[in-house]
Amino acid sequence: MAKVSMTVNGKAVSGEVEGRTLLSTFLRENLGLTGTHIGCDTSQCGACTVHVDGLQVKSCTMFAQEAAGAKVSTIEGMANADGTLSRIQQAFQDHHGLQCGFCTPGMVMAAASLLAVNPSPTESEVRHHLEGNLCRCTGYHNIVKAVMAASGQDVSQIAAE
Repeated sequence: MAKVSMTVNGKAVSGEVEGRTLLSTFLRENLGLTGTHIGCDTSQCGACTVHVDGLQVKSCTMFAQEAAGAKVSTIEGMANADGTLSRIQQAFQDHHGLQCGFCTPGMVMAAASLLAVNPSPTESEVRHHLEGNLCRCTGYHNIVKAVMAASGQDVSQIAAE
């Protein structure tokens, strides 16, 4: 066992982990942050997407010890300081960008990562960026619409595919 310390959603945290403990497991089991979902454990689905030092990461592909000293952001840290939904979360709600909700935390985190580097992406750029995040319910149309809306763009002309 080894001690690992990092900043998660702006708070200093630490815990004892085995060397093989994944960041996703540390977040969920050690810290109780269950918004980071485990869908496949093989980095295929993106449900476990978080940000580590500002970079989009599938937390099932990273050991907790690799995040030692890092700043980690999870879906629980996305809300505004007053507890209201962030603009991305609100756009997902407003544009029905979720159904069962299982992929939603990873999709929101991926969207935040995209909008941080490209504040006004095209529909094609949104679709390309979300390729590593799987959704079995929505068909992606409303997810793309939500991301575009979160960027402040008019989504009334986005055609269903």
